[in-house]
Amino acid sequence: MTTQMTSARRGVATDEMNQVAKDEQVTLDWLVPKIASGSIIIPSNNVRPQKIHHVGIGNGMKTKVNVNIGTSTLNVNIDEEIEKAKVAVKYHADTIMDLSDGGDVGSIRRILLDTAPITFGTVPIYEAYNFGVEKHKNPLDITEDDYLNAFENNIKDGVDYTTIHSGITKEMAKRILKVERYAGVVSKGGTITAAWMLKYDKENPYITHYDYMIELAQKYDVTFSLGDALRPGSILDSHDELQVQEMINISRLAKRANEKDIQVMIEGPGHVPLDQVAPNVKLAKSLIGDVPYYVLGPLVTDIASGHDHIASAIGAAVSASEGVDLLCYLTPSEHLALPNADEVKDGLIAYRIAAHAGDLVKLRDKAIKWDMKMTEARRTLDWEKQLALSIDPEKAAKIHGRTGQHPGNNVPCTMCGGACVYLMLPQQRKYEKNTELQQTE
Repeated sequence: MTTQMTSARRGVATDEMNQVAKDEQVTLDWLVPKIASGSIIIPSNNVRPQKIHHVGIGNGMKTKVNVNIGTSTLNVNIDEEIEKAKVAVKYHADTIMDLSDGGDVGSIRRILLDTAPITFGTVPIYEAYNFGVEKHKNPLDITEDDYLNAFENNIKDGVDYTTIHSGITKEMAKRILKVERYAGVVSKGGTITAAWMLKYDKENPYITHYDYMIELAQKYDVTFSLGDALRPGSILDSHDELQVQEMINISRLAKRANEKDIQVMIEGPGHVPLDQVAPNVKLAKSLIGDVPYYVLGPLVTDIASGHDHIASAIGAAVSASEGVDLLCYLTPSEHLALPNADEVKDGLIAYRIAAHAGDLVKLRDKAIKWDMKMTEARRTLDWEKQLALSIDPEKAAKIHGRTGQHPGNNVPCTMCGGACVYLMLPQQRKYEKNTELQQTE
């Protein structure tokens, strides 16, 4: 059974490695050892079609952005989820996760896998939950086998990575109420698992059967995304004992998976006040080493309902600049409702901006080329190039043209009109770029 990590440790470059090396403008001599060490991963289930565009996630790679979609028990509309998946692909999501827990989740997953030819993740516990609801009318009437069957069903369908809530133990579940968190436990997967352990007085199946899951992952070359079941759901709970203990547990599990040639990334919070965002990344990296770090947000305030994509993009930008490798977006509907397609787009665009802002810090020489081109286009009043270089060209063009102003080049926009600095001092448009910028091209 050969995984991406197995190949890298043998010094063999796979097709996926060649693709990532080309996309990231790095050499295979540089990339392959990092995959071998686990500091870069290429989630790539070996039963998915080769037409999938795979990405590299990790140290030295561009910061990637994930989009969450999927049904809930109160809203099952596969057409809406297909539209969201198409929006995610159109606006350049790097990965997509199906979080469906309502309806025929297996069928929904397979449809979305076909719809989105990009790296694809799921949360298997949601299928186990769905099975309990559909069969027993009680989500906790499930067995350890149901946990494992859900995991196997997901990876057999071709899912590239799965969130596994294996860091929360029975002892930790018993401490949840004693810790007296302000927001409690907000992870659905974490809550389901904690409630199951407390009901049956059994250990977490994803801990008990971790070695068996590794065997299955080896067969399909599935990446583990070790989930933060106890992430803070309020900035008031940030970095409490539950969150930190789980991170310690997960760091150990990551090493066990890597030893068996299984690629791993580790998930992080959540809700974190702004002054703790950078320390969170440093703490995580000190525990997990160079294993890729994947964060939700983080949200830097709890009061931004309707605008949580902005509140979280602030934390995401800081996280990316500090070394986070994959950002999970939030949409304007977070905490309020299932997002629609427009909100998926808004969240994705906000996070692509955050990812690029982070890359300007950690990968400056590569990332800044985009900004350089935009600056040159603005300075020379080249509107066609400005719009084309925008992170959302459609919206930029719509705003620029909404007053009926002349669409051509060498004319001002309505913001400054005749007072445009590049018309009042036209010599500026002919300046030579300084030496520092020239060196980065």
